[in-house]
Amino acid sequence: MKLKVCLVLVAALWGSAGSAAATTRPEVTVAEGRLAGVAEAGLHIFKGIPYALPPVGERRWKVPEPPASWQGARDAGAFGPACVQPPISPASVYFDPPAGMGEDCLTLNVWAPERAEKAPVIVWIYGGALQRGHASSPLYDGANFARKDVVFVSLNYRLGVLGWMAHPDLSAEAEEGVSGNYGLMDQIRALEWVRDNIAAFGGDPANVTVMGESAGALSVTYLLSSPEARGLFHKAIVESANIRAVPALKEAAYGQPSAEDIGMAVMSGAGADSLKVLRDMDAMAITTAAMKARFVPQGTAGGHGLPAQVVDIFDEGGQAKVPLLIGFNSGEIRSQRIFVPKAPDTAAAYEAEIRARYGDLADAFLKVYPADDIANSMLATVRDAIYGWASEHLAHRQTAAGQPAYLYLFDHCYDAAAARHMCAFHASELPFVFGQAGKDGAIPPNWPRPEGSEDEALSAAMMDYWVSFAKTGVPSSPDHDTWLPYGEAEAFMRFDGVPVAGHNPVPGMFEMQEELVSRRRAAGQQWFINVGVVAGKVPEKHP
Repeated sequence: MKLKVCLVLVAALWGSAGSAAATTRPEVTVAEGRLAGVAEAGLHIFKGIPYALPPVGERRWKVPEPPASWQGARDAGAFGPACVQPPISPASVYFDPPAGMGEDCLTLNVWAPERAEKAPVIVWIYGGALQRGHASSPLYDGANFARKDVVFVSLNYRLGVLGWMAHPDLSAEAEEGVSGNYGLMDQIRALEWVRDNIAAFGGDPANVTVMGESAGALSVTYLLSSPEARGLFHKAIVESANIRAVPALKEAAYGQPSAEDIGMAVMSGAGADSLKVLRDMDAMAITTAAMKARFVPQGTAGGHGLPAQVVDIFDEGGQAKVPLLIGFNSGEIRSQRIFVPKAPDTAAAYEAEIRARYGDLADAFLKVYPADDIANSMLATVRDAIYGWASEHLAHRQTAAGQPAYLYLFDHCYDAAAARHMCAFHASELPFVFGQAGKDGAIPPNWPRPEGSEDEALSAAMMDYWVSFAKTGVPSSPDHDTWLPYGEAEAFMRFDGVPVAGHNPVPGMFEMQEELVSRRRAAGQQWFINVGVVAGKVPEKHP
């Protein structure tokens, strides 16, 4: 869309209650109408922009539709509500509740340099297990990216049962005959909106990078795998992804019931006998009922937008052929200890459990996760089962597809994290990526605060790498190591105090995990956290 930005004078309430002033506000015109945003320190910021119709009533569990038009200048000075989600414990390190929530939540936000013209675009997808999260978190403020000449977009997408449930009745009513993955379809609709409208903010629709962490990273792997998302983005940043086997739409697979059967169990648990009853239920009531039924929000293989398992799509070369920046954190599981089983009492007992379960792979396993440091070996075992192997596997497959893949390991331990035994915990790279490290950074209340000068310097370097990747497809930072593509040498960048380039981040891990996952896949077994001292017996290798 042709750039059309003008400054208009509007009356707005600012400062103390009851005071009014004429304030200059930036205005843009998008497909649905005009937007009045906020000017702030050389940036133009627009929040709460609808990119789809509200998924309420009959539109609950439907593929999103473009938003309705409006008359006049719509106020885009405040975030929209978060999508419906259960509360999070106030004691959690990730405690960062939204100010408000509701089903009318399909909005996005844009931070742009005030004179942007064909600037690279980053579209951010938050994490939260596809169960929680919101784009209004201060941690995800896009201003620091916009100050580096990037147009930054963040978006809300449907969560939990409202975003990820499949059901035979939903499949029957859909034109495509499938269901599930409504949160994914929200993300695709948002990318379509970006394609059609981002030029109005000075962004380049031909240079879009999708970026996500945890469930957001998982979402990016879905987008990379989705034919419906093809051509809507041109690079991908994946922070702490996993590529577990997800339920198939209509048949049991990898030890899991079909996604449609799971949806039927949710309906039964909610005490509903029809989709109409479910659609008439209060959104939080159905969310709570689904949690009691142990519904796990995740993709559906064969559902909307995701034709097969992510790992199969990548192995067959069916993914989007775009440059990839991907990695994981050395201490991922230090904030996710729920995944770690009880440790054996002795090194001998640990080794015996591994040998009984891993058979001919036991020696390779014990070399990577030795018995002489059980506590750290068990943390690393789960880390690599979820995040480490997935990161290297996707880097390897993208390399094989002829695209550059840049692998990283975030290994930085700062004072506040060390004091809580949380060095390089899951998501701890985010303040560094968003330029929030330092005394003035917007950090969630329970988060160990990175506030030293070394933290600020590392954050500046990481932002350089991330921004240059979004601009050119090659991550770089002045006065720091050259980041080589993963390639045959398994090159990577370690972020620990300063960026240090290296090769083979966890020696022996990728090769052992590749063999392990290959055998479980061939046997139809789930590989996700089916590891270590509680692993099911590993199938023997067949010629």
